[in-house]
Amino acid sequence: MVDLHDFWLTTKGAELGVRPDSGFAIVAVGGLGRQELLPHSDLDLILLHDDMDPAVVSEVADGLWYPLWDAHIKLDHSVRTVPQALQVAATDMSAALGLLEARHIAGDESLTELLITGVRRQWRADIRNRFVELVDQAGDRWRRSGDIAHRAEPDLKNGRGGLRDVQMLGALAIAQLTDGMANLRPDSPGAGLQVAYTRLLDIRTELHRIAGRPREQLRAQDADEIGAALRIGDRFDLARVISDSARTISYSVDVGLRTAGNALPRRGLAKLRRPPVRRPLDEGVVEHSGEVVLARNAIPSKDPGLILRVASASARTGLPISASTLSRLADYAPELREPWPSEALSDLLVLLGTGRHMVAPIEALDRTGLWGRLLPEWGAVRDLPPRDAIHTWTVDRHLVETAANASRMTTRVSRPDLLVLGALVHDLGKGRGADHSVVGAELATQIGNRFGLWPDDVATLSAMVRHHLLLPATATRRDLDDPATTRDVVDALGGDRLLLELLAALAEADSLATGPGVWGDWKASLIGELVRRCLRVMDGEELPAPEPLTDEQRARAEAGGVFVDIAPTENAHTHLVTMIAPDSDGALSKMAGVLALNGLRCHSATAQSHAGSVVDTFMVIPAFGDPPDAGLLRQQLLQATAGTIDVLARIDARERESPIPTAPPPVNDPDGAPVAVPALFALAPPRVLWIDSAASDGDGAPRTILELRAADRSGLLSRVSAVIESYGVAIEWATVATMGGTVIDTFGLRLSEDSADLRSRLADAVIGVVPPPEPPRETDDEQGSSGVPIG
Repeated sequence: MVDLHDFWLTTKGAELGVRPDSGFAIVAVGGLGRQELLPHSDLDLILLHDDMDPAVVSEVADGLWYPLWDAHIKLDHSVRTVPQALQVAATDMSAALGLLEARHIAGDESLTELLITGVRRQWRADIRNRFVELVDQAGDRWRRSGDIAHRAEPDLKNGRGGLRDVQMLGALAIAQLTDGMANLRPDSPGAGLQVAYTRLLDIRTELHRIAGRPREQLRAQDADEIGAALRIGDRFDLARVISDSARTISYSVDVGLRTAGNALPRRGLAKLRRPPVRRPLDEGVVEHSGEVVLARNAIPSKDPGLILRVASASARTGLPISASTLSRLADYAPELREPWPSEALSDLLVLLGTGRHMVAPIEALDRTGLWGRLLPEWGAVRDLPPRDAIHTWTVDRHLVETAANASRMTTRVSRPDLLVLGALVHDLGKGRGADHSVVGAELATQIGNRFGLWPDDVATLSAMVRHHLLLPATATRRDLDDPATTRDVVDALGGDRLLLELLAALAEADSLATGPGVWGDWKASLIGELVRRCLRVMDGEELPAPEPLTDEQRARAEAGGVFVDIAPTENAHTHLVTMIAPDSDGALSKMAGVLALNGLRCHSATAQSHAGSVVDTFMVIPAFGDPPDAGLLRQQLLQATAGTIDVLARIDARERESPIPTAPPPVNDPDGAPVAVPALFALAPPRVLWIDSAASDGDGAPRTILELRAADRSGLLSRVSAVIESYGVAIEWATVATMGGTVIDTFGLRLSEDSADLRSRLADAVIGVVPPPEPPRETDDEQGSSGVPIG
């Protein structure tokens, strides 16, 4: 097509006197300029002249345009001098982008070269002032045309991840702000930007040919014919190729725009500004210039868990992962050994607990081949299109959206870690030619063992996947008043209350991620009623209790005094801290506060008393580097007990001075103006549960158990303990479990009085020190996000 039109234009131009040194030139832009002319596409031509006589110019233009019109070829034409063309390019963004792709066809080549050189020089000089306009224009186009990867009838040219996006990257490359190519390995999904672009161009070519006219939106009725013509397969295979290509292009655009924004030339006082500092986010992970990058001392080849730490840091702070960091990880990071170390699983849970903030990091890992290393089973569902119109997303994106929804429900259940893991893998069995629930349950067992879960947890995870459709299918298709309905569900779940509460939350998260209108008050009420009926049939739960003390701990407690010990565990970054001190008010709060002051993140804890001493053990992970010496911790504990230091005040001051990682660092544009970065909140609202327990010491004082489910924050255990004791309530024992970004703190309390008013005030005070929940999105309200009551 290109050769045919070039030949005709050259021949016709010669007939009209458009020859070298004639003062005329025929210049192609658009598809012909890029040498990508499609069937039935418009011709975009410029007749360039060197300020020639108007009559001569008109004669040449008529001789060139009229034969094309007579041949019914659609033509977008203009007649200009070089200064006129440059003036148009300076004021019209679309014209500027078109002229950046200009190509000489016939006539005076020096005239064309003058235009091309001038346009590119002007574009590079003005890009600092026009960059925002370019980005805004792309954003408007994306809003009109949508995301190609998740559209049933995508706009291949104008949608997000479409052909115009690649052309925009080319314009930024001409401005010398980016190379136009994201760092993608050949074995990454999409296999690189150029391959993705060529695939979409081939599909658009067939679309034009089949339609017999220019058309950018791929209609469902044409998909099978296009797939067959390109030897791709049926319409589902074609949809998968389009999604893969569009997501590769979208990732490349994200990287390109971010790189270009950081590379914009500075002017004025901005030139004198100090270079950005590197702020630590996690072990081996720092923030630099508004991106998550590797620390200088990080060695990816010796640190398999670095991939997940980078991803979780990105999700926690809302900062994107640097393309160079992803490329370095893809080249050098080894696979995690099986079973995973507990730190790796913890980082995955942190990532999955950040709600929609997890989408961008997971997409970045997936586009660079890193997510597939963590979950090899993901390849079967990557870009897999849904088989019915009710689904909004591809299967892999649906899994991520379900996990994002589940992260808002983590305080409803007693095992938030299993909830988000089950949400992530519940549909992994699709695309394998069998019942996806059955196949998925087998895969969940395989994945749970790889993650290093306990055998009972692996069985629960597998059962979640096997029965993830049980509650919605039963509630909407069976008679709930029939006792056999309830009995069938209870029997299917083996009378497991934990599994029931997990499936109830998963059903809601799954429905919300399916599409608009799938979850509503009617469906929520049916599932809620079914859950309540099942709970009445099941047996009661066992009350939580701490593990008994060891003989060594008892001996040290009986010896009296203050003792602190730090012992390594089988995991490289995890340490066991034992603290023993005379029993006194606020002992647990002060011990936990000392750990927080030294950057030790508590993942689990047990607090007990014996022989007049408190015996507290903490499983901790240092935020950076190695843990402090046990002697330093003992000295600070002595000072805190004596009242010479206020640990909570110091924690508050440190949190204000160093917002990372609980909030993203300030990011400035090249002129120094602050750029808004989304502050992260807790996703699920905190909950306080009361579990009654009989008095055990015969002193008549009422005893009860308080369970807090909330998002984690620095020094949370210290703050909560201090609040509880400020109400005159004694903490007899405590157990703490951190599951990703969610904590479940259980306290055995001895109350001076037991009243509804005290419980209410104490619960409000405890909730007051945990992070506030993130406001729900409008889409959640539109879909009727009403929770399922568990009990």
